[in-house]
Order: sequence, then structure tokens, then C-alpha cells
Amino acid sequence: MENGMKKNQEFTVLIEDIGVNGEGIGKADGYPLFIKDTVPGDIVQGIVTKAQSKYGYGRALKIITPSPDRVEALCPIAKRCGGCQLQEMSYERQLVYKREKVRNNLDRIGKLKGYTLHDTIGCENHYRYRNKAQFPIGKNKEGRIIAGFYAGRTHEIIECEDCVIGIEENKEILKIIIGHMEKYGIEPYDEKTHKGLVRHVLIRKGFATGEIMVSVVINGDKIMACEELAGNLVENIEGMKDISLNINKQRTNVILGDRVVTLYGDGYITDFIGEVKFRISPLSFYQVNPAQTRVLYGKALEYAGLTGEETVFDLYCGVGTISLFLARSAKKVYGVEIVPQAIEDAKVNAGINGIDNVEFFVGKAEEVIPELYENEGIQADVVVVDPPRKGCDERLLETIVRMEPERVVYVSCDSATLARDLRYLSENGFGVEEVQPADMFAQGIHVETVCLMSRKEK
Repeated sequence: MENGMKKNQEFTVLIEDIGVNGEGIGKADGYPLFIKDTVPGDIVQGIVTKAQSKYGYGRALKIITPSPDRVEALCPIAKRCGGCQLQEMSYERQLVYKREKVRNNLDRIGKLKGYTLHDTIGCENHYRYRNKAQFPIGKNKEGRIIAGFYAGRTHEIIECEDCVIGIEENKEILKIIIGHMEKYGIEPYDEKTHKGLVRHVLIRKGFATGEIMVSVVINGDKIMACEELAGNLVENIEGMKDISLNINKQRTNVILGDRVVTLYGDGYITDFIGEVKFRISPLSFYQVNPAQTRVLYGKALEYAGLTGEETVFDLYCGVGTISLFLARSAKKVYGVEIVPQAIEDAKVNAGINGIDNVEFFVGKAEEVIPELYENEGIQADVVVVDPPRKGCDERLLETIVRMEPERVVYVSCDSATLARDLRYLSENGFGVEEVQPADMFAQGIHVETVCLMSRKEK
């Protein structure tokens, strides 16, 4: 079949839709083109960068008529960085896009009908909401040490010390660390040669407590004049509570190593989601938008419909965030997670909150749950799942079906795998009742979703 267009051909199109990665979609004589950094309603002049038989990719050269939903990006490097794909789209339109993304996946992949899909719950803060950042450290073409983010699909560092979705303290912290490196001739890490010392800087902040953590990731065992560096950070950064070195000598793209050397503090900071307190170490998983996490978990708790008499299974429980929320309204909660360090953190978090009706297990949920259900006779009234992007293991879904809980609450960070799993459950005795999208990642393409499923009467 002959291509509708050729590479380097120019076009003018009206952007009518948005793709799953946030790119605009327009049709030139019926030929679909995916065009980055465009917004539905834009009339765009552009050039074809890649042409396939049924669709192509284009680059916008000029916005002839801007969409009413187009806004000025707050970040000067938004296009080059690629971390925030939707900064040029009004926030109201972003929320509509995320709801439609969920609906399209549930209808097309899930083949679901008869459910209630609510409007996306928006973030109170569209910027400065992210409590964690990992900045790669390198050199620019002039040989100056820089911090920033990798450009999309590359390992070229785009210089940026003040990400507008991150905390304002990032800029000053990076300035102090880079100043220390320049003073003592400390080289940034070079991926190609595996030489140089400083690889990344990890920064976290507890929004409820104001406590800040800095972890410098190094390709070695120590950094020159580390006491001076720690002293400068403590003296100049309000709320500085924990400073560490993270040792990563591997030739790898993985950012953090397993060994942490504390330079200042207790090895952790604390934060709250609602009334539940969490202890966060440099290697802990913790939600990056705690204000919106409270909203998300509040909805999960509402859908769980707990009266204080229920046994709840929380699968893929991480550091126990949802488990501890549920435990205050349930009779008993069993949390399961494959990462041993996360379960250690979960037990600590239960202890510091005085929550004793929760039990945590290390292992694959699809192996632990059959053991609890079939061998120990523990029956869940409510099952909560919060899996990674790849969704639930099918063996786990089979076990949930066999166990016949009254309700399943599914918390998802990927609506495509969510739709696939809901389809399986809906074909095996459960009905999808309510679906609530929530925006955890303002300016980005991802959307969190909470779904309520109930067991159908036989």
C-alpha cells in the first residue's frame, strides 16, 4: 500500500485528538499524523519525520492558530526534557484527556459496560507537587559540571536545576553540591568510560514535616571533604534532616546502589499521608505526590466499604501505605509484597503508628495468597490490589476469583493493564461498578485510577 505521505513532506493539519503518550493527532487528507508538543484545537504547519503505510510522525514547525486549550509552558526546557508532556495544555483539558484515556482503554481493551466513570480528581497544586527528584550529574560541551534530566530516549543531560514540578529547595541543594565538586576537583561520572565519582543526586522532602533528605550517588566509597559538604547543606537548607552517600560502582543504568553511608541524621526522614506517619529511607518507595495520594487512598477506603468486621488482603502493598490506611477501619489486614526492604519499612511504619491489626508477608502475591487461603483458611472479604504498570499476575486473579471476596478495589497506574485485568475479573464473577481517575502527575501523561468491583450474585 502506498504511503499517504512521504518523509520531509510539509503539511497543515487541525489537531483533533491526543495519543497515549500525549502527542497531538491530526489528519492530512485522511492520513493520521502524530505530532509532539501540540494540543487539540491547534492548527499546525509541520513536516513529516517518519512515514508508514497507515500513519506517520511529524514535527510542528509553526502553530498557525493556537487551540483555546493551549497555554504557555512554565518550564523553559519542557519540550527538550520530555518529562512533562502536557505543559502546553490547560490543566482543565489535561483532566478531560486523562478521563478519556481511562474510558477508551476500559471500553476497547476491557470490553466493559454499565460502569460509572467519574471526572478526574485534579491536583490542588499543578506545580511544585513532587516530593522526590533524581538529578544526573555530568558536564556540558564547555566542560562545566551540570545537573538536570535526561532528554527523552537519550542519556544526554538537559541542564535544569529548578524543575517546576519539584521542590524549590532543589536548586540551592544542587548549587552547593556542584560548588563542592568544583572546589575539590571532584569529577562527575562518565557512563562511557565508567570513570568519575558523582553519578546522581537524590532529593526528597516530607511535605507535612518539612524534612529534607539528600543522597549523593557515587561510583566509589567516599567523597572528599564530606563533613564540609554536609555542614554546608545543613547550614544553608532549612529542614535538612538526612544526608547520605549511596554507593553504586556498577556499570548500570540503575540509579541507586544497595549500600548507604549516612553522613548526617538518622538515616531517614518522616512524612504523613493523612494521619498516618511514614518513615522514608533513601531506598524506600514512597508516593511522589503525597497530597494527592491521600485523595487516592481515601477513595480506595471509601470503595472498600469497611465497617470494622472485614478481613482485607492488600496485594502489592509496598511499604504498607494502603494497608495502614485500611487497618484503622478493618478487623484485620494482610499485606503482601515481593520486595523484602519494603516489608521491613511496612513493619516499621505499622509500629510507629501503633497499628497492630496488620500482618505483612514477603513474597509473590500469587504464591502467598493461595497459601493463606487454601492452607490456612484465611478468607478475605475485601481484596485491594495496587500492582506495578504490568498489572496483576493471572495466577493471582485466578486465586481472587476462587476466594470470592465481596469486593475488589483495584488501584492502577496504567489504565491499559487495568482494563485487561478488569475484563478477566468481569468474565469470572465480578461486576465493575465505579471507576475514579485521579491525577497524581499534573503536566504528565500518566493517570491513577481506583475501581470498585463487587461479586455478582450466582
